[in-house]
Amino acid sequence: MSVFKEKHYPIMRRIFLVLLLILAQFGNGNAQNLSTAKPWTYWWWMGSAVTKTDITAQLEYFSKSGLGGVHIIPIYGVKGYEKAAIPFLGVQWLEVMQHTVREGKRLGLGVDMTTGTGWPFGGPNVTQAMAAQGMTVVDGKPAVKPTGQKVKRAAPGGEGFVLDPFNANGMKQYLSRFDSAFAKSSDKPRSMYNDSYEAYGANWTDDFANQFQSRRKYDLLSKLALLNDSTGNPEAKLVKIDYHQTLAELLLERYAKPWTDWSRAHGFVTRYQAHGSPGNLLDLYEAADIPETESFGTSRFNIPGLRVDPDYSIDQFGTPNPLAMKFASSAANLSGKKLVSSETGTWLANHFKVSLSQIKPQIDELFTAGINHIFYHGTTYSPEKEDFPGWLFYASTNFGKSSHFSEHFPLLNQYVEWCQKLLQDSKQDNDVLVYFPIHDLWATKAKSGGGVHLLEVHHVERWLLDLPFGKLSERLWKEGYAFDFVSDLQLKKFTVDANGVLNSGNATYRTLLIPSATYFPEETMAELQRLAGGGAKIIFEGKLPATVTGNADHAQRQKVFSENLTQLSKLKNVRISSDLHGDLAANGVIREELSRKGLTFIRKRDSRGMALYFVANLGNAFKEGWVKIGNGELVRRDTPLRGQSLMHVREADGKYEVFLRLKPGESCFLQTSGDGSDIPFVKSRDQQLDIKGNWQLTFTDGRPYLPAPAKLSQLKSWTELSDSTTYFSGKAKYSIKFDVPAPVLKRENAVLDLGDVREIANVKLNGKDLGTAWHIPFQLYAGYALKAKGNVLEIEVTNLSANYMRLRDQQQPDWKKFYDINIVDITYKKFDAARWQPMPSGLLGPVKLLY
Repeated sequence: MSVFKEKHYPIMRRIFLVLLLILAQFGNGNAQNLSTAKPWTYWWWMGSAVTKTDITAQLEYFSKSGLGGVHIIPIYGVKGYEKAAIPFLGVQWLEVMQHTVREGKRLGLGVDMTTGTGWPFGGPNVTQAMAAQGMTVVDGKPAVKPTGQKVKRAAPGGEGFVLDPFNANGMKQYLSRFDSAFAKSSDKPRSMYNDSYEAYGANWTDDFANQFQSRRKYDLLSKLALLNDSTGNPEAKLVKIDYHQTLAELLLERYAKPWTDWSRAHGFVTRYQAHGSPGNLLDLYEAADIPETESFGTSRFNIPGLRVDPDYSIDQFGTPNPLAMKFASSAANLSGKKLVSSETGTWLANHFKVSLSQIKPQIDELFTAGINHIFYHGTTYSPEKEDFPGWLFYASTNFGKSSHFSEHFPLLNQYVEWCQKLLQDSKQDNDVLVYFPIHDLWATKAKSGGGVHLLEVHHVERWLLDLPFGKLSERLWKEGYAFDFVSDLQLKKFTVDANGVLNSGNATYRTLLIPSATYFPEETMAELQRLAGGGAKIIFEGKLPATVTGNADHAQRQKVFSENLTQLSKLKNVRISSDLHGDLAANGVIREELSRKGLTFIRKRDSRGMALYFVANLGNAFKEGWVKIGNGELVRRDTPLRGQSLMHVREADGKYEVFLRLKPGESCFLQTSGDGSDIPFVKSRDQQLDIKGNWQLTFTDGRPYLPAPAKLSQLKSWTELSDSTTYFSGKAKYSIKFDVPAPVLKRENAVLDLGDVREIANVKLNGKDLGTAWHIPFQLYAGYALKAKGNVLEIEVTNLSANYMRLRDQQQPDWKKFYDINIVDITYKKFDAARWQPMPSGLLGPVKLLY
């Protein structure tokens, strides 16, 4: 029978902890730490038609908004600005880039740049001999020809063929152009950037057959026809694995590492998006200083009131997936890299339709997946003289000065900065190391005729979720385990301590978990034997692998492999699991209750070794309740931008539980405190007072003009009032008077719930500023501002710019003047807002006090 005991502690202890938090946040950060804690943004230079004056003006806006840096990506130009275009890497281009770096230093902003224009790497110095090659199997022989692909969205001076990513000297020759450009440059960016792998059809290089022979120990050309085999022939699968293995090694050795080495030699750090490539993402991400993933599209969070763009196609793009994101954070954790970044907000919704309330949950998901260096996707350089909406990029959320949320943008940035400061100043605390059996993927997903399978972030179901590895990872994620992924190469760096704990030199793990797999390299088997011999705890999910990889001398190698596998399985610290939960628990692995309650989390350790949890409620299964954290640790709560408090606790069978309130859409940090609660338990706000009556609505600022004031007896979208309001984008103020009964006044923690807000609300109650409600749930503390009679509530709501663009595209569509893809909608069709229906706008309510 459980015994529960409440504990109370002095209030001075809470004040002391708050002071510690303030000192930790502001007392020990240098400028570099502060700039990386803030979110950064992609910054597209269209045609590089930029001026120093406008660069400075926009950097000042970024700094004022709370950004930490920019990432320059030159792309295609603007019609009418051809003469203003500055050729990439020319003298004038380098001057404006250096001006950007100098102004960034003055304003506390970092600067990164792509090692090229558009994407992927390529350009005018990529000769036909250096260009990407494609191979197909025709009558058992290789038919090789250039892919013909050119740099996508290239800027003036950056046009040309895409670089062969497997070429022995290609990267060196490609970078020679940058050698000369930066030879005399005193003001240089922080980082070089390599975008996601999009060298479509590239699967060959001049010496590929020789490299294959050297590495795989047999002649590929004599077995080439097997790449076309789809019968399940065992030898064909082995050849396909060998073929992909060779491509993966060449990509790492000839593309990723030479670029990283060159960047470091020239004083740059590197940001690398390895996804989309045919290589092992874990090895490729690790090659960079800052591994970078991508959040593309809209997740389907079950958060009440969260809007999803109905035009976004899951079939076309898929949805963001935290397991794909964990490849970047796992590589960073294993190799001790402090920063893990993400391209964030790509096609989150259609142009002019994205709200801050849609952005926050996507960022929270990134945080729980181990990302701590957000890059918004993004902002577009636009001359200050340009009329609204200015220059825009075709596939992004507009985080720039012309965005409808630009006034409130600092609120999102303050939130991100608070979170990233804690996440960057802590280290991973994951128990389980999950082996990534990429050879099974190569055996089952290889395309016929030498086509390669690309490990992209868009459709992870095609290469991750439908494999046993993906199914296992999903199970671990949903059931509360903290884990990282590990590659064959990365296993080589691990040692084992006296307690059987695996140590990469930067991260430790209690268990190595091998998903159900068929194919296994003998080199990896040797690593398992070494680690198990040192006492490492190894769990095979359900079965042992059956087949050694490598087609050369396969029968003999298979015999040795089977013998070694049998010996390994007999060790007492190696298990073939039929009870995964039980076996993980036996190895000391924690199964967090947070996930089973419907919450998403990441667990880390701060500089003192104390547990740190970031917890996000990205669903609708949890609102409040008792939760055991870790092994029953006492924690305090840090709510970004609201401060810190101890939590009410109770003791059950020698373990502690905390009472956590976290509504759908909310997030918080939980930190080990060693202390219980210094305040009595406060019951839930289970009562409400509906605020009803006559609302006065006044339009205060916006386009194309201000509609007439209105009186509302019931809240509804202002687009329903008249034809003129259907095109209005801007601000409107709602005001109402109301009385409250005595029971409400006694509850100092009473909350004002605004219900459905489209999209951001600044709130005053009796002249007191309650704050700004910009994300779900749209709630603000109000108890301290209430009085018995004559309360005056004023709510200023800002809507999207979509409704105005409906009119603008009818009357003045001339803003769409960009080369290349120009401007398309989220379905990649010609953009035409004139066809849109009005977006609901204003305060939709219902508005109520919760007490």
